[in-house]
Amino acid sequence: MTCPPALLHPTAAAPSPSSDAVYLTQDEAAALLRLSPRSLERHRLAGTGPAFVRAGRRVIYNRRVIEAWTEANTFTSTSDTSKQKVRHAR
Repeated sequence: MTCPPALLHPTAAAPSPSSDAVYLTQDEAAALLRLSPRSLERHRLAGTGPAFVRAGRRVIYNRRVIEAWTEANTFTSTSDTSKQKVRHAR
C-alpha cells in the first residue's frame, strides 16, 4: 500500500478543504494520537508526521488526514516491512 504524498510530507499538496472538515490544534491532535505535543512537533519537523496546515503562525491538523496517517502507519508485526518508508541518503 502506498501512502499519498500529502500524508507523508507536509509540503506536499494537501487534500482540498471541505465544509465538513474538522481541524485540530497541535495539542488536540497530539491527544488524539496519544503523543506529547512535543513529539508531534518533532514528527512535523522531521517530515514523518501527518500533513498539517499553517494558518498564519498556527499549525492545525485535519482530523481525516490524521486518521489516514495513522492507518498508513499501522503494522501487524515489528518485522512487517511492507509499508516502511524508504530513507534516501543525504
